[in-house]
Order: sequence, then C-alpha cells, then structure tokens
Amino acid sequence: MALCRLRGASLTLCSRLLRPSILNNGSTCRYLTSEGETLREKMMRQMAHLDINSQIGSCMPIANMRIGTIIHNIEVNPGQGGKLVRSAGTSAKILKEPTSRYCLIRLPSGDEKLIDTRCRATIGTVSNASHGAKKLRKAGQSRWLGRRPVVRGVAMNPVDHPHGGGEGRSKSSGNHGRCSLTPWGKPCKSGYKTASPKRKK
Repeated sequence: MALCRLRGASLTLCSRLLRPSILNNGSTCRYLTSEGETLREKMMRQMAHLDINSQIGSCMPIANMRIGTIIHNIEVNPGQGGKLVRSAGTSAKILKEPTSRYCLIRLPSGDEKLIDTRCRATIGTVSNASHGAKKLRKAGQSRWLGRRPVVRGVAMNPVDHPHGGGEGRSKSSGNHGRCSLTPWGKPCKSGYKTASPKRKK
C-alpha cells in the first residue's frame, strides 16, 4: 500500500514539474531556473548529454544517437514501425556518425545497410539471449509451439519428392551428382545463390 502511495506521489510530482500549471485566470505558471529557462527545457537539455547506458530502452530517431551505439528494433522507412533486429538476443551497431541523410548500420548478419536517419530505433540489445540454447524435453513440446513434424525427402516416394525412391539408402533418387532440391524442384543448398544481386542498401 505504501509503495502504491509513493508511486502515485512521484508521478504527481513529475507531472507538475514537466507540465506548466494553469492558474484560475487562465494564465500559465512556468517554473523558471536561475538561467531563465524553464525546468522542462533544462531537463531536456541534460537528458541530451546523459551517458548512453542510462538511455537503454529509449526509442528515438537515429539522428539523435552517437556513433558506436548498440540498437535494435530499427525502422526501414520513417514512421513504418520496427522491422529489423527484433529476434531474441540480437543487436545492431551504428558505424557512421548520423550527420547526413543516411546512417551506416551493421546488422547481426554482418551486412552493412544504409538507414534513413529519420527512422527510429531502440537503444540496447533484445533480451532472452539464451533462447537459441533452450532444449525441448519431448516431441509434444514442439507441438505445443505449433511446429509439425518434418519428413525427410529421401524417405518419400518419387511422386512426393525429387529425393524420393531408389533401393536402400540412395541419395537424390540414385543420382549422386545431383544437387539438393526442394519438394517443388528448385535447387537449394550446395552453393545455390538466392539473394538478389541488385539488393538495395
């Protein structure tokens, strides 16, 4: 109970400090400091020079960040919402000082991408970094997550998969020189390139 009262009092104090109060005659009362600026302006100026570690979790435009900042949940187009670096334990890094229109950012894949400095991002790393190390205890646990069983192509018939058929444990229907294929006959693995050569930075 005491904690709730303390929290309510602190919220009331912050709201009074950050929002000017309205007097009975309709005029606005502004809290002025010794330098002649309002308390809100002074607090905003001090927040701009705070240590980056104290701003972890803050969402702001990339133009307001410094070089070397670790960020996540990055927008691709201004106002579109976070699209990049959102999975567990991932983070990106600002490589170039965001002074021009675009900022150079290194993604978790190692790829470097130019992002508009008006796009917003969140400072820090996504939590739950041990998500990939978690082991499922039984097959039913993967079914709880909505994952259905995966059947190998070599265990199917030729009518069902390009890898199916053959006598014994033959690979790729007995053609050992043939590359791996998807169930629809499209090459995969073995160095088959799927990325567009005209990929936009």
